[in-house]
Amino acid sequence: MNGEELSGRTTRGPQAEEAVALPRPPEVQISQLEMHRLILDSIFNGVMVTDPQGYITHFNKPYGQFLGVEAGEQVGRHCTDVIENTRMHIVAQTGRAEINQSQRIKGQNMVVQRIPIKKDGQVIAVFGQVMFKDVRDVSKLARKLSVLESKVRLYEQELISLRSTRYNLESIVGVSRSILELKKEAARAASGALPVLITGESGTGKELFAQAIHSAGPRRTRPFVRINCAAIPKDLLESELFGYETGAFTGARSEGKPGKFELARGGTVFLDEIGDLPMDMQPKLLRVLEEKEFERVGGTAVIKADFRLLAASNQNLEQMMTQDGFRKDLYYRLNVIPMHIPPLRERPEDILALIHHYLPLASDNAQAARIRIDKGAERILRNYNWPGNVRELFNVTDRILHALEGDLVTPRDLPLYLSRNCRKEAQPSRSSLKEVVARAEREAIAYALGLTGGNKSDAARLLGIHRTLLYKKIRKYKEMSLDTANAI
Repeated sequence: MNGEELSGRTTRGPQAEEAVALPRPPEVQISQLEMHRLILDSIFNGVMVTDPQGYITHFNKPYGQFLGVEAGEQVGRHCTDVIENTRMHIVAQTGRAEINQSQRIKGQNMVVQRIPIKKDGQVIAVFGQVMFKDVRDVSKLARKLSVLESKVRLYEQELISLRSTRYNLESIVGVSRSILELKKEAARAASGALPVLITGESGTGKELFAQAIHSAGPRRTRPFVRINCAAIPKDLLESELFGYETGAFTGARSEGKPGKFELARGGTVFLDEIGDLPMDMQPKLLRVLEEKEFERVGGTAVIKADFRLLAASNQNLEQMMTQDGFRKDLYYRLNVIPMHIPPLRERPEDILALIHHYLPLASDNAQAARIRIDKGAERILRNYNWPGNVRELFNVTDRILHALEGDLVTPRDLPLYLSRNCRKEAQPSRSSLKEVVARAEREAIAYALGLTGGNKSDAARLLGIHRTLLYKKIRKYKEMSLDTANAI
């Protein structure tokens, strides 16, 4: 028997020493009561516990040091004899917690918690905590809060100011009865949270009404998120609306991305061209509207929805429903407050009001506000059909400003196509058949040249006449009048 056997040890190679357990520190024997006392005394903030009658059962040392009293001597005393303005005994009676309340202690407003402890529905104790031991912490926090509150008020005013200059109800210009009634309806709709469906031809100002409703309502300081359902590819629309989680699909950002509904939290979502929303997306939108919650693409967490929905369409959604192009249940969910904006041709009395409103906005020249429109130009503007509605009207106004010399708009200053395409007026009775045919021939030639970009050979082919004859007629009509020459 060797020495290793006598000593009871065996050699297992160089790692043997690593297997030797380190000595454990001696166990500290402590009672549960002592443990609770040490925990309370280790809490940085002041802590006090009372029984249902308001008598103190626990009082930690930090609270005693703050008040300048011996902590142990306060046990058994009533809370009102130790702490000024305390409500611990009242919470014991009501059984209702008071969280983050203000209490004046030693001349400072302190933040306190008063929490009833219950068993079998009965209050058996009240836990109280002063959130700040050093009153200087309260002063610092108060100053920070004051600065932050001032900044928030300032930012809110700036947001309201920025949006009100472009998107409030005053931005909707018009003197026609239909527009005045729509402005009243928009003001009523702004005060609530119900969905609004705005319909009308392209260019009538549907987004303007949506912005005005948002800016006049209680959500005006929150985001206004616009989504054009026709502009976003079908396969990306769901992730744009709902967002996506990490790895939801190939090409997704590694950190995921919030959707428009998340970004609009507390604000407004404006779904433009809602008629172009794919059929497979319509029930998902309906679910969000009805259940007020959604999930990101590739995610499982339910996100609460907090936004108001405004929608717009230049399509006939009722007709689309009959052709199974739009879900009936979604339509009726959107069409709670319907608003239809009539086209400009149905309210010609708004044309001059819109032009005079837009002129100073479109030009930095102070003279723009003093521009006048003579009777002839006014007649042409009012009789034109305006297929592009207000958008086209503003385009024409820009062209007038670009070419105008002086401050009076005459028919010569208007684009020629306005007078050519305006609503046909009754022809004078003395107009001969020859004059009517000549006028129609001039317009046909001008139209053909416009379609072919001025290429006379292609225009002649389009008109079904020989090129030589076309040249002859062009020379003939150019000799007749300057306006006809410009047209051709």
